[in-house]
Amino acid sequence: MPARVAVLVSGGGTNLQAILDFNSERGSLAASEVVLVASNRSSAGGLDRARAADIAAEVFDSTDDGSSLMALLTSCNVSLVVLAGYLKRLPASVVKAYHRRIINIHPGLLPEFGGAGMYGSRVHAAVLEAGVTTTGVTAHFVDDEFDHGPRIAEWRVPVQPGDTVESLAARVLAVEHLMYPRIVDLVASLNERDFFADF
Repeated sequence: MPARVAVLVSGGGTNLQAILDFNSERGSLAASEVVLVASNRSSAGGLDRARAADIAAEVFDSTDDGSSLMALLTSCNVSLVVLAGYLKRLPASVVKAYHRRIINIHPGLLPEFGGAGMYGSRVHAAVLEAGVTTTGVTAHFVDDEFDHGPRIAEWRVPVQPGDTVESLAARVLAVEHLMYPRIVDLVASLNERDFFADF
């Protein structure tokens, strides 16, 4: 039985779409099923993607103690939480309830280009300003800190001469779309056997 996944979004949801497309291609072999897409913003484009795919799309209060999000996760019997462009820190109660069952993808190599306020174009601008020759994508388990928690995988992306924030962002995002659905599938398949319980 596929793991029941909730995807949290704050924006357009392109990584959500990559996960949905991957699962559709895998068919009965997919280790996960997205049963809920939730956002802290009613205008998030990811909610429209969910509705178009006939998936529950809900808005929750991200300023409370986590009770509104927990109510949604519980009502949908969610076993794995996937952050896909969700920009808020999760309440400690949610992190505790879903210990090693929340994953995130970050558009940079951690820990160097992560932390509070480091998301989207800010990460790519920091990479270019630092003058490094390699950036990348990092998938990790979520804990109480921004862009922290055990790393699952990373994929390095060369920084090319003449790169702009926009050109670098486009190449990194393409890698996210390849990498994240496969990471979700892997973690979902292992999670069902409680593989990460004592990780």
